[in-house]
Amino acid sequence: MERPEILKRETKVLVFDQYGTVVDMQSGLTDIATPFLKAKGWDGEAHRFVTWWRRTHYENSMIDALCDRGHTPYRQIGHRAVSYVMDRCGIDYTQGEVEWLVAQIETLKPFPDVLVALEQLRRAGYRLAILSNGDRDMLEAAKPHIGFAFDHVISVQEAGYFKPHWKTYATAETLIGLDRGSCLFVANHAFDCIGAKSYGMRTAFIDRRRRPFGETPHQADLIVADFAELAAALV
Repeated sequence: MERPEILKRETKVLVFDQYGTVVDMQSGLTDIATPFLKAKGWDGEAHRFVTWWRRTHYENSMIDALCDRGHTPYRQIGHRAVSYVMDRCGIDYTQGEVEWLVAQIETLKPFPDVLVALEQLRRAGYRLAILSNGDRDMLEAAKPHIGFAFDHVISVQEAGYFKPHWKTYATAETLIGLDRGSCLFVANHAFDCIGAKSYGMRTAFIDRRRRPFGETPHQADLIVADFAELAAALV
């Protein structure tokens, strides 16, 4: 792990994952899915439905990147994932309902500690950016719900691959206009930190779920519980 004083000295921009790092995806989608599933008469647990949805989406996005036959939009991958989980659960649905559920991702709110920490980091002189697997229009629609103006909001559509493909981080580096060594990539997902670190960025792992980072040569440079600890380490 990098010493905090070196991170403070050399970091010029923090690059954040959005879904699950800045916005609370699991709880937010669970709150949205709960009344929907109840109305459908499904007696399972809504948070498990959301977990299956997110895992299926992740699997399909990785398949899309590895097949390397053109980038499929995040929204389309989401429609496939929700349809699959509905089928798995034996729930009758319309395509309009699938589209509605996926569109709710655009309305998710930040974790409670995020906005205060972002303001502290901005006052300290850091540039702040988003690099997300979301589509450009989804990220644009999410801006008023997040309530913070990032210096850059970058979709992986610009690179043509989902994270953790190296081209996504390379594209962010180019668009931000700073060398990768000046970028601290911040995510709640180990795979995303590993991708950024393997490209040459420093990384901070937001360990909200209290899970081990895992055995990898691309260890995070900073591990914190939340955004408050992130700001405390860097300001």
